[in-house]
Amino acid sequence: MIIERNDPFTQPSFSLGNRAARALWSVVWLLLFRPSPKPLHAWRRGLLKAFGAQLGQDVNVHANVRIWAPWQLRIGNRVGVANGVTLYNMAPMEIGDGCVISQGAHLCGGSHDIQSPNFQLIARPIALGEHVWICADAFVGLGVRIAPGCVVGARAVVVKDIQEPWTVWAGNPAQLKKHRQPRTPS
Repeated sequence: MIIERNDPFTQPSFSLGNRAARALWSVVWLLLFRPSPKPLHAWRRGLLKAFGAQLGQDVNVHANVRIWAPWQLRIGNRVGVANGVTLYNMAPMEIGDGCVISQGAHLCGGSHDIQSPNFQLIARPIALGEHVWICADAFVGLGVRIAPGCVVGARAVVVKDIQEPWTVWAGNPAQLKKHRQPRTPS
């Protein structure tokens, strides 16, 4: 999707079609998604699906969630995405069943290659397993996979995979704090 070996100072990093789709989504987000009243989750789900998002049952995405490319978003069942969340999904992003993404969290699937002379744009997928909670203002970096049942504490910074399920992580960089008991929601 990213155009490589270009000059990002004078040439686009994405195809014309991609840029046009994102421009249209930005207008729809601004005029129809963002101003929608809080309880209109079904309306926002419909807009996301119209732009190619794959959404499970009972998905609640609040009105001021920023989503870079809905067509690269896959969300499971019974998921809540709170106000102020940024889903910067330059690459595919998958959010498993039963996840909660709290206010102000930032899932960042794009960055720049610091070894490249022109800081080439790069993107990597992000995947959250089932029953993951990304707490308020936490940051999840590009290419990160988080195992099922994990909790990423408020303002934590996760830049490497979390492979051990049902654990709690906090800090910058995020470190293992404790283990949780696996539970199934009632």
